[in-house]
Parts: sequence; structure tokens; C-alpha cells
Amino acid sequence: MSFSHQWDKAYQNNTHMSVWPWSDLVSYTMRYAKPDKKDFKVLELGCGAGANIPFFLSLGVDYYAIEGSKSVIDMLKKKFSSIADKIVAGDFTKDIPFMEQFDLIVDRSSLTNNSTNSIKQCLTIVNGLLNKDGKFIGIDWFSILDSRLLDEKLEKIDSNSYKFAKGYFSNLGIVHFSDKEHLLDLFSKFKVEVMEHKVIKSEIPVGKTFALWNFVAKKI
Repeated sequence: MSFSHQWDKAYQNNTHMSVWPWSDLVSYTMRYAKPDKKDFKVLELGCGAGANIPFFLSLGVDYYAIEGSKSVIDMLKKKFSSIADKIVAGDFTKDIPFMEQFDLIVDRSSLTNNSTNSIKQCLTIVNGLLNKDGKFIGIDWFSILDSRLLDEKLEKIDSNSYKFAKGYFSNLGIVHFSDKEHLLDLFSKFKVEVMEHKVIKSEIPVGKTFALWNFVAKKI
């Protein structure tokens, strides 16, 4: 299984339409990728409604993106007409139709919405698209400590992947949860240079714990 068309419906319904760059992605890119050389090429997996596009364009990098939702890509091509030919609709777990080699590939909580096998397939493609010493930055990959995983109405897809019948993740296809060992296994063909585990517990109101992974993996 790969891209869920339920995400396309969510975008058509004007939900999950984040438009501000994600702060962790900004800080990780500047700290660990250092995109300051000429013709620095960036590929974003699952660009969604384009929240990170203005940030990357402001850096002057050569930006590309692939997103599963055709409706949101049609919108982005109009909004960012100067790079319309570099943002495409497609299933990045199966094929990424760019002939470029990239210095940086980024994903903010998109690839983690797939099954284990689909994630592995995508990472094989990613490895082939990265330049020597190119980096993959993953932001907000869901952790097994996230309390949303305790939802009683889950359909298990594989040992780390589920579909939700209610709550935040309902009607959004597959959601994948990782621990440190699982992430290291997924990125066994990379060198993981940085890994941070964010655990945020809600005290008022008492209840949810949000647990997420940020990491940097270099091609070897």
C-alpha cells in the first residue's frame, strides 16, 4: 500500500492545509544540510499544500517536489508558476520521475504515512537519487510512544503500521510508528548522523502525549 487517496479528499475539503514552513524542518535544513553552494538541489517528498516551498525558494536552491494529491499539485502549480514543471503529482513510494541528483531530500511527516514495505521501497529510490554524501532529513515521524497509538479502534497493517477508525488520524489511510531500532533498520543503507525524540505531554487539559522523531541520514 502507498499513497492514500483519502489525503486528496482532505485537501479538497480544505483540511490539513498547512501554509507556514515547519520550524523543525527550517532549523534542521540550515543546521545540517547547509544549502549554500551553487545549484544546491532539494527534493521534498509530500509537499502537501506547499508550506515549505517559500522557505526553500528564499534560499535560492533548485527546488523539486512530489506529492500524492493531484488536486493540491494543480493548486501549487498556479501559485508557484516559476517552478510548475518541478512539482509533480505521483506516488513517491513507487517512482520519483526526476532525472536529477539531489543534495538534500526532505520529508515532513509524509513518508511516515505508509506501510513498512512502502517506506522501504521509497528509501531505496531516495538512496539512488542522492548525490554522494547527500542527506535525507525526516521531520515528525510518529513514535510508538505517541498516545494516539493507544486508540482502541485500530486496524493493524503490519508490525508498525495502522489504520485509524477515529480521532486525528481517521480517514487518512495508513499511519506508521517507529522506535529507535526500527528507524535504524529502515535507514540501514544510510549513516544516521542525528536523531532526536520529541515527547510532548499535555498537562492542561490532561491527556495526550505527542511523540515524534526528527533525524538526518547521509548517503554512504
